[in-house]
Amino acid sequence: MTETQPARPAALAAASADVDPSAGIGLGTRIWHLAQVREGARVGADCIIGRGAYIGPGVVLGDACKVQNHALVYEPAVLADGVFIGPAAVLTNDEFPRAVTPDGRLKGQDDWHAVGVTIGRGASIGARAVCIAPVTVGAWALVAAGAVVAKDVPAHALMVGVPARRVGWVGRAGRPLVREGGEWVCPASGERYIERDGALTPAH
Repeated sequence: MTETQPARPAALAAASADVDPSAGIGLGTRIWHLAQVREGARVGADCIIGRGAYIGPGVVLGDACKVQNHALVYEPAVLADGVFIGPAAVLTNDEFPRAVTPDGRLKGQDDWHAVGVTIGRGASIGARAVCIAPVTVGAWALVAAGAVVAKDVPAHALMVGVPARRVGWVGRAGRPLVREGGEWVCPASGERYIERDGALTPAH
């Protein structure tokens, strides 16, 4: 006999959450009080959408993502599997923000072009950090709390400050890597990495 995997529970949304009927919500996902998931958004399985979080129209979240309380994820952001968005973090979508046109008319949807933030697998965006679109944050990168990301972030990078700058590397466990000889080593998992030309790759 072979063991069967337990069935995932259905998605669960708090009564006070606002989930558009056209949004796709994966099995096992939980959406907490006062969160809003807009039309056409796709949220993967086993995600957590925190209290007061906002997921814009057409935004895509992979499986097992966590969007913490009051985080704002504006369209057309794309988040891969296992992404963490910290409390009150913001993923913007307007390169040249203005409320009105040069002639003073309130801007409408046709008056600007939305650009999105792309977050790679397993990456984390800290509390109150801001990612200014269009930027890409590489897989397993870690953006510290309060940082402002205005340029693309390489995979495994540890980013801090305003504007954000790389101050080190992190492994898949989220811990800063330690230099040992010509390699970088994760103190939690023992995984080893090699740095070449400003990029980090697993050592084999």
